Amino acid sequence: MYPSLHIKDARYFQVIFQTVFLLYGIYYLHWVNEGMCFLYYAVACIATQFIFELGKNGFSIAGGFLDKFYNGFKSAVITAFGLCLLLKTNSWKICILAGFISIAGKYIFQYRKKHFFNPSAFGIAVTLLITGDAWISPGQWGNDAVIIFAVCCLGLIVVTRVQKLDVSIAFLASYGLLLFARQVLYLGWPPDFFMHSITTGSLLLFTFFMISDPKTAPDHRAARIVWAVLIGVISFYLASFKFINAAPVWVLVFSAPLVPLLDIIFKAKRFQWRPPSSLPAQAGKLAHASS
Repeated sequence: MYPSLHIKDARYFQVIFQTVFLLYGIYYLHWVNEGMCFLYYAVACIATQFIFELGKNGFSIAGGFLDKFYNGFKSAVITAFGLCLLLKTNSWKICILAGFISIAGKYIFQYRKKHFFNPSAFGIAVTLLITGDAWISPGQWGNDAVIIFAVCCLGLIVVTRVQKLDVSIAFLASYGLLLFARQVLYLGWPPDFFMHSITTGSLLLFTFFMISDPKTAPDHRAARIVWAVLIGVISFYLASFKFINAAPVWVLVFSAPLVPLLDIIFKAKRFQWRPPSSLPAQAGKLAHASS
């Protein structure tokens, strides 16, 4: 009974899928000389998560600390994967810095105990701003039909398990419709060019694994849709007219402070990951109800 309950945590699926994408990049797309960077990202994210959680617990491992850390550990691993899949650098120090910034932002920037910056997006943006040896490479994924199909299908599984499909659809629809109107209807470019622009691996990963993060998106569905459309419109403008690389990531970071405001205006129940310690109690209730 416990495993069936435990697997409901969508973060397990996200870790599995991100692992598949990373292996695809390494063995199929032949990413080279990045193995140690992946290790540094993981160590930095997990170590930072441990230190901050330990501090929240009064620097004591009592009082259910291990359960709390494990619950956050899964998010730290997902953040590390996000950095592995999107952020490129030649410096191990920048890897450590990016991992630290990503996780530390969760604990520093909060409103009513809810962090509003997406960890990996925040870490990527700040690292790019303060260093000169890091970059995002949208072209690293190419436009292979295999990765496009995999990201869409697996991404849909993840976002539907946390019931945040509305965010992904609202962003991709607004961004894609504006891009289609400009490239195909206004400029008269071939539809193939539009398809190339809308199906890059980095854009699809952002759509299904970053903007859809349930912990940093607005709580209310209407607010999430408004927020996602706003990000889509601004991203389209910056990418099409200002030629800003990875515009959606930048817009996601700079629009994050709007989330607390939207949560105040649109009241809704806050999303919470189910902590491991709650599983036995829930299993007991189910067993009692079925007897």
